Formats: sequence, structure tokens, C-alpha cells
Amino acid sequence: MIVLHEKIHVPRPPREAFAYVADFSTTAEWDATATAARKLTPGPIDRGTRFEVVCRLPLGSVTLDYTVTRLEPEHLIELQGTSRFFTVTDTITFEETATGTHIDYRASFSFSGLLETLSPRFADGMRRMGRRSVEGLREALEDNYPPPAAAPDTRRADRMLLPGLLHFTRAGYRRGRKRWHPVSAWMGGKHVVITGASSGLGRAAAIGLARRGAELTLVIRSENKAGELVDAIRRETGNPRIHVELADLALMADVDALVQRMRTRGRPIDVLINNAGALFNPRQVTPEGLEKSFALLLLSPVRLTLGLQPLLAQAGRARVVNVVSGGMYTQRLDVDLLQAPAADYSGSVAYARCKRALMVVTEQWAQAWADQGIVVNAMHPGWADTPGIQSALPGFHRLTRRVLRSPEEGADTMVWLAMATEAGRVSGALFLDREPRTTHLRRATRESPEERERLRASLAAFAAPGTDGTTS
Repeated sequence: MIVLHEKIHVPRPPREAFAYVADFSTTAEWDATATAARKLTPGPIDRGTRFEVVCRLPLGSVTLDYTVTRLEPEHLIELQGTSRFFTVTDTITFEETATGTHIDYRASFSFSGLLETLSPRFADGMRRMGRRSVEGLREALEDNYPPPAAAPDTRRADRMLLPGLLHFTRAGYRRGRKRWHPVSAWMGGKHVVITGASSGLGRAAAIGLARRGAELTLVIRSENKAGELVDAIRRETGNPRIHVELADLALMADVDALVQRMRTRGRPIDVLINNAGALFNPRQVTPEGLEKSFALLLLSPVRLTLGLQPLLAQAGRARVVNVVSGGMYTQRLDVDLLQAPAADYSGSVAYARCKRALMVVTEQWAQAWADQGIVVNAMHPGWADTPGIQSALPGFHRLTRRVLRSPEEGADTMVWLAMATEAGRVSGALFLDREPRTTHLRRATRESPEERERLRASLAAFAAPGTDGTTS
């Protein structure tokens, strides 16, 4: 038997440290030996919850099937791991101190057959790996990472069209994650509003944030989906603080009514994620007389965010995340074409133009609201396999389905922007795979300062009653 025993102290309360460590799917973020980890069983973490962890050890690559055998919230978790070479019992205890939490980590390995005889030869190597792993946990829980910056190879790719587009695929996601920092931030006590949360990226983001303790307000259109959505997220995460607001965000009357309900309730908003979207073919006009792409994709998030801005300001260091699209790289800002004319309408072009405008609005808000502590960023999810892509772009889906990201991979940067400590240190940027990216792949799409000002004035004219319409 080999026993690894390490102790660390971290400046975090036991609840936060325990919540991060008990979810063993985070192991690959901090454990020097783990190359991949995932949760195998649905529902909140409890006795019987299973995880799969792939490790590099002196024995070679090993896949461990872990089961939680003891669980005392905020105090202790014990897991039994089995592999073809050995079994291991991990016992992790948490003790509150005056300045944080003392963590005691003990792993006891039992080998079978000849390996038990040979185990003294690789005991020192395993102990060194154990020390590096626990030091990685200390670093993750100290959560003191620099502001995000693009890597040199990312900056090179952003100067060339094809490499930039290849980063939109699942391979781009896998490339990016190799250099990510752990995200141990706890969202307990935080209020997150997510639009378009009934499926796809929004639903994946909602589950990810609920797992970290956030109180969620999910804005969806269909009353028929509300009960199933809330029940599913509560079952998966054990988080009871999941609420739904019904609104058709293509209708400004619904947007205004939603704003009024939330302002009357008065609950500060720590994070607003403007995710709702759809691609419309053929061209449609709303009952209010607005071209529907413009109404849903641009005017709706602008009107909603301006209406909720007082609640964001009340939260202190609030964040706004605008979900844009890689399609915007094909379009230049043209205010006169934002309500796409019927003569040459293309749903994908109308979508891309509105997302281009939303990126400009993101930059304007970041500047205008900096003194209020509101951080505003945009992200695009790459090419993700969502119900929206399947229905709106079936040809694109058939051609690219083998390289598309999962909804969870597409939503990852959305969740990261909402919760990562270092993500709050940058405002007015566009992110893909947790890296700031160029907003233009081609010089021809760059807008003039005059066109940016025209956008600001045009959107201000659509401001809801009770807001000042300020976008810059």
C-alpha cells in the first residue's frame, strides 16, 4: 500500500472549498495527474455519485471509476476509486480556520498481484505527483489569475481567415482548454438572468451556473416548457433557486413588461446573459411592425439591458454577457440595413448584421458603464450542435455535424464570463474559448466612428419608457 498525505490552507470558506472539490469532474483542472474527468451519474453530488477520471501515473495512463462513499457537506468527502491496476481511497476533510479553510487530503492505494510487490519502487514518484496535485488545488482555490489575454498563436490565427474559422470547431475548443485556468468561484448569493434558456446553449449555461450555486431567473417564451425546464435543472444540480419568467422577446411590449416585473421585485442582478436568438427564413415582421431579426437579436437585448441597468448597478461589479455569432465576421455595420429589407432578404445575413451591431453595443456599454462597475463582454460559441442550428441551417448542419461542438462546449465561455474571477477584469472584449479575440477577421468589415455613432443614436430612438436610451 502507498499512502499520500498532504495538507494545505486556502483563504476560502469551507462551503466554497468543499463545493469545488466535491465535484470530482473538476479534478482535471487542478490535479497534475488527471487528463480528463466527468460525472457519470445524474443529480446532485451525494453518496453513490460516480465519476470517471483519466490519470497519468508512473504505471501509465489509467482510467479510474470513483464512487462517493461518504459525504458530510462542508466537512468531509470520501471516494473509492477502482482501476485495472489498483484501488484507491481518497479522504478529504475541510476545517474552518480564522483565515479560511484547512484541507487534509489522504489517498491510500492498494495494488494487486505483482504490482504490490513492486510498489515501493514507484512510491516516491507517486508521492511527488500527489504533492504537485494538491499544490494545484491550492492554486485553484486561491483563484488569483491574471486578466485573460490572447496567446501568440491565437493572435496569429486571428489575422488569417481560415485558421480563425477552424477555431470555431470542436477541435478549436479542445485546443483552447489545454491552457485554461481552474474556475473555483462560488456563485452562491449571486442572481443570474439568462434569456433563451429552454434549450441549447442557454440551457447548458443554466445547468453549469446552477451547479455552482447561482440563483437563476430563466427567460423563455413557452409556458409549456417552463415546468420541465425548472424540474430538470433542479434534479440535475440540487439547486432549488430556479425561476422562470415568460416573455416573447421579439415583442417589445413583452420586454417592457418583463423589465417592469423585475424592477418591481427589486432583486439586484449580478449577471445578465443575453442569449435568446433565432434565425428567420423567410423574412417576418412582428405585430409591432419590426423586422423580426432586428427585434429579437438586437433591439430586444438592448432594450432589456437598458431597462435592467439599475438592478445591475445595485449589484456591484455586475456582468453583462452578450452572445454574438461568428457569422458577424462576414458583415460590416450598416445601420440602414439592420431592419433587413424584403428585396434581398437572407436570414443568415440579417442574423450576422444584428450580431455585428450587438458587438459594437457591447463596446459602447463597457465604456459608458465602467464607473458603475458593470463589466460588459461578448462571446461567440463557435459552431455548436444546437436545435437552432439543426432547424435553421440544415445544410450547414449536415456538412459540419462531425466537427460541431456540444451545447456544453459552446456554452463554456458564457459560464466562464459569468463566474471566473479573472473574467471580471476585462470589459468590452469578444471571447471565444476563454480568450479575447479579434472582432474583425477582414479589414472590409470595420465600421467608421460615424457609423458607430449612428447606431447609438438609432437605438436610443427605440429606448423604452423610463430609460434614458444611453448606449455610449
